[in-house]
Amino acid sequence: MTRRPSRQTVAVLAALAADPATWRYGYELGREVGLKAGSLYPILMRLCDRELLEHTWETEAPPGRPPRHLYRLTPAGLRYTAAHTPAPEHASAPADPLPSPRPRNAW
Repeated sequence: MTRRPSRQTVAVLAALAADPATWRYGYELGREVGLKAGSLYPILMRLCDRELLEHTWETEAPPGRPPRHLYRLTPAGLRYTAAHTPAPEHASAPADPLPSPRPRNAW
């Protein structure tokens, strides 16, 4: 049996799935999902190990800055993300809200 991904992992996957063709770097992802490096990078490494993410080095780093590691979802990662992230809120909300329950003994 496989475990469900943590909410932090789901947040990383959802951020990557928002534009799956774009390479993203860790610092940018961490800021977007509110994770510090000590939480984010183990998640990214685990997803890479499971072949849900592909990774590469930045080829054109600005002068004075080392190249960054870049990440994006693989096709398997896209399928995994679709299966483990909630649908957008507007898609799952009922068209008409349910009425509030009647208080007990309020006949």
